[in-house]
Amino acid sequence: MSAITPFRLARTTAFAAVCVGLGVIAHLFGGGSLSGPLSGPMVAGGLALAFAAALPWTGRERGLAVILPLLGGLQVALHLLFAVGTATSYGQASEVGAHLHSGLVPGLGMLITHGWAVGLTALWLSRGEAMLWSLLRRLAARLFLLLDILLVPASTPFHACRSTEPEILRTRSLRHAVSRRGPPVVAAAAH
Repeated sequence: MSAITPFRLARTTAFAAVCVGLGVIAHLFGGGSLSGPLSGPMVAGGLALAFAAALPWTGRERGLAVILPLLGGLQVALHLLFAVGTATSYGQASEVGAHLHSGLVPGLGMLITHGWAVGLTALWLSRGEAMLWSLLRRLAARLFLLLDILLVPASTPFHACRSTEPEILRTRSLRHAVSRRGPPVVAAAAH
């Protein structure tokens, strides 16, 4: 199932917003500030970067195998963008050390924190993606069923459109369970 353009743009925008939000929050927890060096244009540039990187991947459903490396790579790019932007706005590269790391290379604690944050965010995004596509598939199936019912010719009797036995509704865990209650099917058919 492929996505149409407005749906792709909405998904890309949501992904970019979450990605940049995670980068800004990590920057703030790392000792940066929004008022000084991390300005609106820098955040807008990060948003444009995340949007451009995510747009080619939104044509179909994305799983964790696509979201995790994409989010991780974008977090590295945003970290570098914010670190370089912070250093150039202060006018000296040594001020990047005002964060919890020195220079453009983060320390081990920051790598572990970023890794956990990226992993949990990627898991959250992939589960949301799976739920969204599942909902869309169900809505499409219901729409096709409704259209099939509405487009049945009027000369066809209504009872011919429906199956003779109602469908047995089972939960997901009991879908493949076999019921052994009642008389055997052959014996019941002979009577």
